[in-house]
Amino acid sequence: MNDPQRIRNIGIVAHIDHGKTTLSDNLLAGAGMISKELAGRQLFMDSDEEEQARGITIDASNVSMVHTFDNEDYLINLIDTPGHVDFGGDVTRAMRAVDGAVVVVDAVEGTMPQTETVLRQALREHVRPVLFVNKVDRLINELQVDSQEMQVRLGKVIDHVNKLIKNMNPEKFKAGWKVDAAAGTVAFGSALYNWAISVPMMKKTGVSFSDVYDYCKAGDMKTLAEKCPLHEAVLDMVIHFLPNPLEAQKGRVKVIWHGDENTAIGKSMSSADADGDLAFMVTDISIDPHAGEVATGRLFSGSLTRGMEVFTSGTAKKSRVQQVGIFMGPERLEVDKIPAGNIAAVTGLKDAIVGSTVTTLDGMAPFESIRHVSEPVVTVAVEAKHTKDLPKLIEVLRQVAKEDPTLQITLDEETGEHLMAGMGELHLEVIAHRIERDKNVEITTSKPIVVYRETIKKKIEAVEGKSPNRHNRFYIYVEPLDTEIVSAIKEGEVSMNMPELERRQKLIDLGMDKEQAKGIVGIFNSNIFIDMTKGIQYLNETMELVLDGFEEVMRAGPLTREPVANVKCVLVDAKLHEDAIHRGPAQIIPAARQAIQAGMLMAEDSLLEPYQKVFVQVPQLTMGGATKELQGRRGIILNMTTEGDLAIIESRVPVAEMFGFAGEIRSATEGRAMWSTEFGGFDVVPSSILNEIVGQIRERKGLKKELPRASDFLSM
Repeated sequence: MNDPQRIRNIGIVAHIDHGKTTLSDNLLAGAGMISKELAGRQLFMDSDEEEQARGITIDASNVSMVHTFDNEDYLINLIDTPGHVDFGGDVTRAMRAVDGAVVVVDAVEGTMPQTETVLRQALREHVRPVLFVNKVDRLINELQVDSQEMQVRLGKVIDHVNKLIKNMNPEKFKAGWKVDAAAGTVAFGSALYNWAISVPMMKKTGVSFSDVYDYCKAGDMKTLAEKCPLHEAVLDMVIHFLPNPLEAQKGRVKVIWHGDENTAIGKSMSSADADGDLAFMVTDISIDPHAGEVATGRLFSGSLTRGMEVFTSGTAKKSRVQQVGIFMGPERLEVDKIPAGNIAAVTGLKDAIVGSTVTTLDGMAPFESIRHVSEPVVTVAVEAKHTKDLPKLIEVLRQVAKEDPTLQITLDEETGEHLMAGMGELHLEVIAHRIERDKNVEITTSKPIVVYRETIKKKIEAVEGKSPNRHNRFYIYVEPLDTEIVSAIKEGEVSMNMPELERRQKLIDLGMDKEQAKGIVGIFNSNIFIDMTKGIQYLNETMELVLDGFEEVMRAGPLTREPVANVKCVLVDAKLHEDAIHRGPAQIIPAARQAIQAGMLMAEDSLLEPYQKVFVQVPQLTMGGATKELQGRRGIILNMTTEGDLAIIESRVPVAEMFGFAGEIRSATEGRAMWSTEFGGFDVVPSSILNEIVGQIRERKGLKKELPRASDFLSM
């Protein structure tokens, strides 16, 4: 651990069921941590009973092992990540902690939608990929291909992965990040049968491609596993081609930290200096029944020891580190000291949340926050079965939200509802099960409901908002925000934390008017507030309150009280009372709020609904049933291709129509369809069903049945 040259921090990423956890098992068996007989079936990294029962990984789990390469020992810190789209947040967080990724692809299925998503997450965090093509034995034994055809198919998989890397990050592709079998950055094998082969491995063992083919044909996997053990091929590739913390942090620190590189802490992070100030980024929080909250993360600079006092970004008081350790799958091992470049698990940081920066340096610029690819789209209401559990339930929901930042918990004080929004039905089902099992609170959950967003369709003239005492007036107009700017905000390229000149330039480049770019005073979700007034007295004192009014509307729009998206509010004029007593919060907030609410209703307030991309593979005979099922759910078919007798349908379907899809698609295709989904963004609800949906939401939230009009919000 003390020699960063000999550390590799890696993540294993892939589409669901392509063999990540089975591969991790093999690597652990090779390091002598679990028995070789059980490797591939024990699924050591899926330590949670729910993961074992469902046969999928739900939480990313960490383990450290030692591998000998060229007679030197190396420490490998490995994170096994989930493949299911509902748990994609875990992949994003794991990518912040590692420097390299092993991308696993099933030789039969090839690259799938989720392979694309996880590769994009890795490249965005500047994590270098190598490729492992798994399940090669299936190509030979199930699809009966000859050795020529086998090489062609494997070549196609490699080409496709390279094409993805090139499209997602051309600079890195040119810098030599492409995967290449001849160079040794690709390994082929079978995680279930514990063997793998790569070009360097062939030179080492003398086993050629045709030998592999003959062994598989003869079903003699055991000899193959003895001659070419999987852990050796994969870990040699990892040590040889993936960067150590010293090399990786030079380039990565610039991407994930926006402070000044020439300060002492900047230099210390770039060189992974164990004697520098502490800089630790929290990427995961789990609850240990005995030790409380355990924060896992990557240590970029300094060393962690027990009892040291640290600052956590966003809080003023110091916390004291209680235990320092590393994770070995489900167990945590305590150590005395962890130096920079490692992945550590710490207890005692009560105020830390996922994405926090922990440091010994007061006032250090925090790390860039972790951005998740998809947004919560499905909500359930949670109630305690027994009234006595109510106070405990609120505490438990807060804990759960801290452990999983992709989960949104809303405690609605007006209606007394506790709402839990997540990535999909499975995500919420798993969380609900865990609340009952681990936290011992019996709960009932409502049917899943879809999360909508409110938005506007056109630009309007300025609307006057008056304060209740009639002494203050604001003139505000609203218009839709350009899509380029919306995506820049979501990608984190534009935010209120960046230097003003840099932000202004970025917005002008995206096509915003120079004066407007200069006047931005607030960004909330994907909405912005711009002040275009000149020389109005007392305005800078009241701006905070105006922004409070703006944020209040953006959290709950006038039409359905759902969150608002993609709206630009512009303040063009204001009249304020000269006496501070007459322009307090009770006057200013309602005035700003009403002007924006009325403006949105005049600008044709509408709803955006979440969509999922649905990929269906089905035999051509039953293709009609599958397309009919998708179109019956307001789905749009984007593309249809055929491979042999298999049809591959790519479509986009509203999440609201996806409930119960699993059962229906099975019966429509005689159980022969394979399907997967990924988040497909938001789109406007068709006007033919808009009023019906608005009515349903208003009824559910206990609002008045008739639709609001702009005049309801303006005081005469």
